[in-house]
Amino acid sequence: MKQIKRQIRNTKYVSLITAFLLASCATPSPAAEPTSLVAAAVETATPREVQTEAPMRFVLPSPGVEPVSGWRPPLYPVPWAVTSYDHFYFTRPNPADQVNWPQPDYRYGGVFFANEVHTGIDIDAQLGTPVLAAGAGTVVWAGGGFYTGVIDNTTDPYGLAVSIRHDFGFQGKPLFTLYAHMSKVDVTVGQHVEAGEQIGLVGETGKTTGPHLHFEVRLAENLYHHTLNPELWLSPPQGYGVLVGQLHQLNGLLLESTNVRVISEETGQERVVRTYGSQTINPDPYYQENMVLSDLPAGYYRISLVYDGRDHQFWVEVLPGQVTYFTYTMYGDFKLVPPPTPVLDFVPTTPTPTATKRP
Repeated sequence: MKQIKRQIRNTKYVSLITAFLLASCATPSPAAEPTSLVAAAVETATPREVQTEAPMRFVLPSPGVEPVSGWRPPLYPVPWAVTSYDHFYFTRPNPADQVNWPQPDYRYGGVFFANEVHTGIDIDAQLGTPVLAAGAGTVVWAGGGFYTGVIDNTTDPYGLAVSIRHDFGFQGKPLFTLYAHMSKVDVTVGQHVEAGEQIGLVGETGKTTGPHLHFEVRLAENLYHHTLNPELWLSPPQGYGVLVGQLHQLNGLLLESTNVRVISEETGQERVVRTYGSQTINPDPYYQENMVLSDLPAGYYRISLVYDGRDHQFWVEVLPGQVTYFTYTMYGDFKLVPPPTPVLDFVPTTPTPTATKRP
């Protein structure tokens, strides 16, 4: 008997709670009488119903696979330059909520398709992702045929492409950016665009193995042989820096096409970058580098590379918002200092006035 009373009492509590929930979810009206609803619920509840009804259950959705996000922290204001030799002049050509950093295996200076040197960076993106102008300027090419110079050439390796001559230059020379393999072009030649303005959509036209954006920076001439490494020109995300190196062989020549491992001391995450190939590549006028790795979280890193059967290692600290520059010659000559400041080829002189005889 005590057990039945306890069940009845519990039934009343459950009924009261259920009724309260139902009443709170219902749309209120002047004729609503919550107290009579509770009373009716109490009168119809019996111990038998409590025993036979399934208990109240809250069904929660099963967590899915964690999404892979391309989000990066907001970029520094552009142009951004901590030192007089930095030139982070451009914003990312992909939206901030998408992947907007270079694919590790398709950086500047790599060799692909057997013997072709990569003169830009590839940014992974889905078909139809907006392509954004990296800086303000005037469109000088819009459509196919950019590499060959033949308008609407359907066999052109760049596919549909846009090129912009920017409102600003570097060292008195004009700057250009190139956006290739697009599926759609939204601008016309002669049109002026602002940084972040949509100029087209990501595609896979031209010589490519899949959808992505090919991005180049060109100095002085808008030609294939006038490219520079875009990773030295794109403003880094906040809290991230850029590692720049000049690696030499024993004979003083630059080390070519060699894998360099960059390992975080804090997290153990390893990144691999390859030194430049020997053709069609132009080092920065100041750094004269043959290796660049951008978008590195600030912190300490171990640099490791195998040369002549030996693992060469040294350590660097990457600082946020700027370039960390080092030089290394095989077997121990490691320097973590900025390169020497460029000097004039001549020293301008002021003529010394000489006395002249008066007539």
